[in-house]
Amino acid sequence: MAERRLVIATGNAGKQGEYRELLAGTGLHLMAVDPGVAEVGETYGENAQLKAEAASVALGLPAVGDDSGVEVEVLKGFPGIHSARIGPTQRERTQVLLDRLRGHPRPWLARFVCTIALAVPGRPSEFFEGECRGEIIPEWRGVAGFGYDPVFLVPEAGRTFGEMSPEEKARYSHRARAVRAMLASGALERLSV
Repeated sequence: MAERRLVIATGNAGKQGEYRELLAGTGLHLMAVDPGVAEVGETYGENAQLKAEAASVALGLPAVGDDSGVEVEVLKGFPGIHSARIGPTQRERTQVLLDRLRGHPRPWLARFVCTIALAVPGRPSEFFEGECRGEIIPEWRGVAGFGYDPVFLVPEAGRTFGEMSPEEKARYSHRARAVRAMLASGALERLSV
């Protein structure tokens, strides 16, 4: 039986680590590559597909790419698909979000969303989605995770993603839920290249 290999199409070390944790025990040989594509899609799915297909074509292997963002209700979904691009560093991006929220009454209800695209040579791409509802808080709590994790509070846990261990975050996170949907579909079991 051929080794089942899967490319994680991201240069983001935080995402790479999450995928390694979430796919541990699947028997897949994981490798990560930054596909170097511009995220010019108009949806999370389009951006995820651009990354996954670029990596799959470049290496001739199955690849997953994702796009994710935080959507704040009172800001009509901002920053959404632009979550990674509203400032040069994550600290500055988070400050842009908090500055926009200033003056709006709390709670600042929000959701993290993630769409994964699975690109396999010779097959149409498949898509899997996950979300986690919570709220943005005005102070940074915790140092774990990446992105907006330290200001995203998960009410049922009573902690931000930034305060959670990788194992605890995997119980709640948008990316973990999208990965679980992909695993439940059986798509990864069909990989044989």
